[in-house]
Amino acid sequence: MAGIDARIVIIGLPQVIHAIGADAEQGIWISQAYIMGTIGILLLTGRFSDLYGRKRVYTSGFLIFTVGSVLTSLSISPIQLIIFRIIQGMGAGIILASSIAIITDATPASELGFSLGINNLGFRFGAMAGLTLSGVIITFFGDWRALFYINIPVGIIGTIWAHKTIKETAIQNHPSKNKFLSVDWVGFALFTASISTLLLALTFAAYGIGSQTLTALFVVISIGTFASFLFQEYRSPSPLVNFKLLKIREFTGGLIALLINGLAWGAVLVLLSFYFQLVLGLSPLDAGIRIIPFDIAFLIAGPISGKLSDIHGHLPFTTSGIVLSSLSLYLFSTVNMTTSYLTVLSYMVLFGVAMGLFSSPNMSAVMNACPADQRGVGSAIRSTFLNVGFAVSLNLAVLIMSLTIPYALVTQVAAGYTTTLSTGKEMFLQSLKTTYLWLAFANALAIIPSVLRNRIK
Repeated sequence: MAGIDARIVIIGLPQVIHAIGADAEQGIWISQAYIMGTIGILLLTGRFSDLYGRKRVYTSGFLIFTVGSVLTSLSISPIQLIIFRIIQGMGAGIILASSIAIITDATPASELGFSLGINNLGFRFGAMAGLTLSGVIITFFGDWRALFYINIPVGIIGTIWAHKTIKETAIQNHPSKNKFLSVDWVGFALFTASISTLLLALTFAAYGIGSQTLTALFVVISIGTFASFLFQEYRSPSPLVNFKLLKIREFTGGLIALLINGLAWGAVLVLLSFYFQLVLGLSPLDAGIRIIPFDIAFLIAGPISGKLSDIHGHLPFTTSGIVLSSLSLYLFSTVNMTTSYLTVLSYMVLFGVAMGLFSSPNMSAVMNACPADQRGVGSAIRSTFLNVGFAVSLNLAVLIMSLTIPYALVTQVAAGYTTTLSTGKEMFLQSLKTTYLWLAFANALAIIPSVLRNRIK
């Protein structure tokens, strides 16, 4: 479900915007709200799963996501839709962070890479389905609300299934009788304020919403609240984040590589959608279908690389994955209006294989480095780094594109408010090429932390 909803709005966003009567600015927040909800809840999820047990938290994530889907489908105004997408994102964040910790608890270290690779199949299959389902629903049903109806039965079944089949893990002992009050709520509030104002500032800067003064103010608030969060965590008897984890070289190196990689490739599928729809003039359904080979390649490569990394260690796979993904991003920068789809297909397959090579072994290395009683927090930190990278990626791509084409045009396109280009396709294509080159360079930087961390067999 989380995978489906992460992608289902990419193709269907223009139709959602026009159907609900949103303006360009609201269209931006419809897209951004989901990721804001996901990131904001992650650290609290990790702490709760260590205190109360993974099963309880995981099941509550399913329930919250399902309720959010119901409310989203019933929205009658853009503001409601934005608020309910935040609730959806919170549920998705709980599911994603908890599932990794559950799998790590249940799997021997020597098999963790393969198990996490299999787990990735669920998300990638959902993401792949999201691309095609959105096109099918918009094309044949013509009702944007149906984009979220599909989550409701799956969410109900998933909640019941998780409650009945997953065994509860050992719950962390805590000297306080009231575990709820022992949570560092001040730290949670500071972290939420910091990450929210950071995303607001990045979005304002990328899309030109609000004044420069307001953007600068959000940056200052974000830095100030993050510094306060760090101070609070160091002095708190029950911190959300155990900073001792960051002293583990394998853990921190994997996180930095993951952050850089997420920042580089988070916008790639959106850029491919721009290419297929705006440059080539394809329908949302056709665009979604043409992107599927990336997910298929990812689906195949993930478990294989995870299994091999269990035997040979993660380093050859994480590093080669970064190298190949950087190469594929460069190859995307060579695509033009006359490039055959077969060529673009080969680049997408290479990119999917590269991401599969990196993802499962890196996740396994990070989670294996976590002490057993800190896996909930460790998984939450990993998910936070990944999602922050993804959130920054699209904003960064918009800013890079604006160096080539008019700023107003790129913000309208990224917001989903402009769905066709009658003129200027060559210039728009050039902006995509420039963006791919910058992303390739950024992604290559992830090689450094990936290589420098210790190797685990």
